[in-house]
Amino acid sequence: MRILVQLVWIVSVSVAEKNVCANNTSNKNGGWILPHEFPVGHNGPCNIERVNGEFLTQEEFLERYAYSKPAIIYNVENRRFQEKCEKNRMLEEWYGTTVVLNSANTYSYSRVQTTFDEYITRHLKPQNLSTLGNETLYLFGDIDQEIWKPLLDQYQMPKWTVPDHEPALSFGIAGAGTGVPFHFHGPGFAEVIHGSKRWFLQPFDERPEFDPDKSTLDWYLNDYPKLPEEKKPLECLLRPGELIYFPDKWWHATLNSETSVFISTFLSPFMMSGSSAKIEL
Repeated sequence: MRILVQLVWIVSVSVAEKNVCANNTSNKNGGWILPHEFPVGHNGPCNIERVNGEFLTQEEFLERYAYSKPAIIYNVENRRFQEKCEKNRMLEEWYGTTVVLNSANTYSYSRVQTTFDEYITRHLKPQNLSTLGNETLYLFGDIDQEIWKPLLDQYQMPKWTVPDHEPALSFGIAGAGTGVPFHFHGPGFAEVIHGSKRWFLQPFDERPEFDPDKSTLDWYLNDYPKLPEEKKPLECLLRPGELIYFPDKWWHATLNSETSVFISTFLSPFMMSGSSAKIEL
């Protein structure tokens, strides 16, 4: 069965590559479409509650979502930040900047230092189905807040929050088919700036079955289809102009459906004076 899935995967690549190349333009998806990439996970349900960010108040957020369930918040405006994150502009402004790549497994053990331009030109690529998550490196998680301050300052953070928590931003860029397997941490928001990302979530007491060192793509193609309906997680495809909120300790996995630029706002309990919030993956 696994061999059959991989054969279907290879055939799908060939067909979809032609479609992508035929429709590719220099500014499509902020210029982030890569050669030999194709969308994965675009088709599927969205069974997470959606709410209009223009009308969602802080009081309603606390009552309906903050402590109990995830939500997709749409009509979120970050156009200026989106322009700042176009590929050519980022390569020009951040050429030579040191970045740290993290392995795309549940516990993100491996970290490799490189430069932004080296990552974009040499390491950024679609996920290979035969590559384990702990062997896949991409830009996400911890970033130097001082170095990246000029970019992060352009981001309009979510206007909702959890009391007695402080925000910390995490920026990332990843190829189609990459993602982080199921894991959990404190509450937070995530937003796709360019591209799209499929999210899968389950409550803490409903631990999903997964191999922490395999890629989300492997799980999505080989394990997810076998799940009975009652065991399938909540899920939704996140696109630019939308935020996802995830409560404290909810299991979640991500699958970048195409090459994506994204940013997360992690909410951590206030610490003692002089400390800073720790960004968890």
